[in-house]
Amino acid sequence: MRFAILLPVYNEGATLQRVIEKLLPFKNGDVVIIDDGSTDATPSILERVSVKAVVRHDQNEGYGRSLMDGFDFAKANNYPYCVTMDADEQHEPGFIPCLLEQLDKFDIVSGSRYLNPALSGEVPPPERLEVNRIITEKLHQLTGYNLTDSFCGFKGYRVDGLRKLHLTETNYGFPIQAWLQAAKAGLTVTECAVPLIYKDHSRNFNNQFANRDERLNHYLQVMDREAKLLGLSPSLSPTKK
Repeated sequence: MRFAILLPVYNEGATLQRVIEKLLPFKNGDVVIIDDGSTDATPSILERVSVKAVVRHDQNEGYGRSLMDGFDFAKANNYPYCVTMDADEQHEPGFIPCLLEQLDKFDIVSGSRYLNPALSGEVPPPERLEVNRIITEKLHQLTGYNLTDSFCGFKGYRVDGLRKLHLTETNYGFPIQAWLQAAKAGLTVTECAVPLIYKDHSRNFNNQFANRDERLNHYLQVMDREAKLLGLSPSLSPTKK
């Protein structure tokens, strides 16, 4: 099974090389780095590691923009599947097979840090858990998807399914737009339990949100806008997992 492993990175010099080394055993997986204008050691690390491709942004353009550019690479190079994961060691590469093995039945296989709490002894920051819960419940009402974790960036995709989406959200509201467009397009979804890992509880979305309320309000605004554009309402019932 040939697939692309898409890593959006921004100032991940402390962990990037170790993450890439852990991906080497996946002989059919081509590592594609999307460097979103890093100003730390990331560019120099990428000069000495062997990966399939590096997509560079001259300046920081946002998490969503990085994923969209990764998807464009996968589509342009005719990969049947792709996996997205972070480069901060909070996603365990050993769970990639769990994502891939279900892509013969589903368009999106999404990692969930809350599906099987036994996989992790960690407790998420309470305000992040609350925001995730609120958004996940609202997405369920709009999409019918039985999600337990709407914000996990560790996912597997059928690239043909991605071709049906028209993504534009460049920042952290990207997952919300993606879920709503996936539902409108009738994409099928399931989850794969993955460990909950928080290496750094102080990470703060690149200083874009001053507090929990600002972040939640941003997500709700993205959801409201996209739902209206797509004509979605809680009565929508797409193919579920």
